[in-house]
Amino acid sequence: MVRTEEWRRLSTAVLLILAVALAYYVGGRIGLHQSVIVNGAEVTPLWPPTGIALAALLWLGLRTWPGIALGTYLAIERIGDFNLSGLGIVAGNTLAPVCAYLMLRRVGFRSEVDRLRDALALVFLGGLLPMLISATIGTWTLVLSGDLPSARFWPVWSAWWAGDAMGVLVVTPLLLVLRRIRRPGEGGYRVAEVSALVLTSVVVTVVATRSSLSLLFLVFPVIIWAAVRFQLAGSAPCTLLVSVLAISAASDRTGPFDGQGLLAIMINLQALNGAAALTGLLLSAMVTEQNNVRLKIEQVCEDLAELVEHLARGRPER
Repeated sequence: MVRTEEWRRLSTAVLLILAVALAYYVGGRIGLHQSVIVNGAEVTPLWPPTGIALAALLWLGLRTWPGIALGTYLAIERIGDFNLSGLGIVAGNTLAPVCAYLMLRRVGFRSEVDRLRDALALVFLGGLLPMLISATIGTWTLVLSGDLPSARFWPVWSAWWAGDAMGVLVVTPLLLVLRRIRRPGEGGYRVAEVSALVLTSVVVTVVATRSSLSLLFLVFPVIIWAAVRFQLAGSAPCTLLVSVLAISAASDRTGPFDGQGLLAIMINLQALNGAAALTGLLLSAMVTEQNNVRLKIEQVCEDLAELVEHLARGRPER
């Protein structure tokens, strides 16, 4: 009986690791479709596997880290021959989300992201800081293996770090909210508002990213609308839509990205993606926290009213 239970736990752990590896690999294949060549190195403006890896760790714990390593190996193996530089990249891409998970757990991060402190922790301790590890290890590995000249270290490093960080800021919130997302209420107004938000988000983002005019700022009222009315369940998909369509326009060198050099395109693109992700994530967390405080106050007022009514009924008449 004990041995059967052990085999069951082992098989469950193996299946979880393989599932994480498959999700990481699929995310990597999607990210590589939007890759660019920066000084001879292939990097992506948005690397979804980092967001997938961190979400898997937050859901399932450290036992899934082999799946991240395996998924990284599979993604690299599809690009070219696996060698010493590939081993360094696997180490960096595994260590970065693991460190992010440990730091988030240390500060009491809640996956509901229903407090401003959770949003700030996800931005800095989940994305910006730990992704320095993967970018630094990966880029130095390419330099030491001779695949990248040392003079090109900083452009590749910055593009690598930005892509990994954007993967956390854009993909992780979406995956976290998918576990608890619900259909809109049965009221016709709520359904109509969701439909209007979806349609407006698509139209405005396409116009902003494809127009020859500088209209990228138009995406922010839509993100604010989604965050205020639907919190993370609205802002996370909206941010992902903005990021994907902006990357597509930048790859095609059309709209506001037309006629710009690669460096200018990467700066403008990552500034847009970062600002959109921060706006949606922080605003939705603030609104959720305020809503929770209001609900607690209302509950306290109701309890107090019931207590006063109970005391009034029990008071003897004069």
